Amino acid sequence: MSRSMVLLLFLVLVVGGGLAIGYITLPGEWYASLIKPSFNPPNWIFAPTWTILYVLIALAGWRVWDRDLTSSQQCWWAQLALNFLWSPSFFGFHQMGLALIVIVMLLVSIIGFIKVSWNADRTSAILFLPYLAWVAFATLLNASLYWLNPAG
Repeated sequence: MSRSMVLLLFLVLVVGGGLAIGYITLPGEWYASLIKPSFNPPNWIFAPTWTILYVLIALAGWRVWDRDLTSSQQCWWAQLALNFLWSPSFFGFHQMGLALIVIVMLLVSIIGFIKVSWNADRTSAILFLPYLAWVAFATLLNASLYWLNPAG
């Protein structure tokens, strides 16, 4: 299989999978009814932000696959599984505590990917820096929502 075909598969998997999960677990009335922290971004920001991040995630995944970097690949797959688990936990099952555990694990796996990839493929590690920043912010947001809505 050609490198460009593999890149396309990574893009379809990550961008397509992320957008599909986002569509299946739309925030809805439950999320609208939650007490939000003052720093909660407007809803319209999430889809374009995640689309850009998913492209970066796919590119990094393709790069470590293409270079056969086993440790980086393991971290990459772990973060993708946790990423895809968060929305159903939070929006699907309305389990903010479980989602908080998942997103903290996601944050750790992103840091792990950056650390493992830094010397082997610095470009892949750098591609994950915006993702790290966004998930760190999302972790704070998830924790704040959990704290502000203890019965939610």
